[in-house]
Amino acid sequence: MTKYLEIGQIVNTFGIKGMVKVKPFTDDIRRFDRLKKVYIKKQNVKEEYEIEKVKYHKEMVLIKFKGIENPEQANLLRNNYLIIDRKNEEPLEEGRYYIVDMIGLEVYTEEGELIGNLEDIFNTGSNDIYVVKNELGKQILLPAIKEVIKKVDIENKKIIVHLIPGLV
Repeated sequence: MTKYLEIGQIVNTFGIKGMVKVKPFTDDIRRFDRLKKVYIKKQNVKEEYEIEKVKYHKEMVLIKFKGIENPEQANLLRNNYLIIDRKNEEPLEEGRYYIVDMIGLEVYTEEGELIGNLEDIFNTGSNDIYVVKNELGKQILLPAIKEVIKKVDIENKKIIVHLIPGLV
């Protein structure tokens, strides 16, 4: 498991006081209210920033960092990722997982047939879609619904699925 979690990406500046606009990578956008500091990863180097203020605007998070006082300073943070130390995270509820822990898991049918590895997860609004790639490079898209995803086993690095006719 990774030691750090990416929780968003700085996509732009906002206003004249040095705020940044963050695209959140979380189901709970209000989690930013509980943060006192984050790391910003720039070219694989982490630098700690203290959060002064958090606001929300159109599915985005607006953050004012201590020491960032104008748009020019804020612009230097653009396109970088916000990360936090995993040990500071609250535990997830039963049946919920961090995407970073799921990527790469082997995906098997209920009959034990390996169909590929989980390559990506994206959200459609109604549910997540798991992108599974087989050994030939073909992508299989699986809806993350209880009829299809039967078991996620992070410890043993595998996912068990039920293939509904028409999925593959």
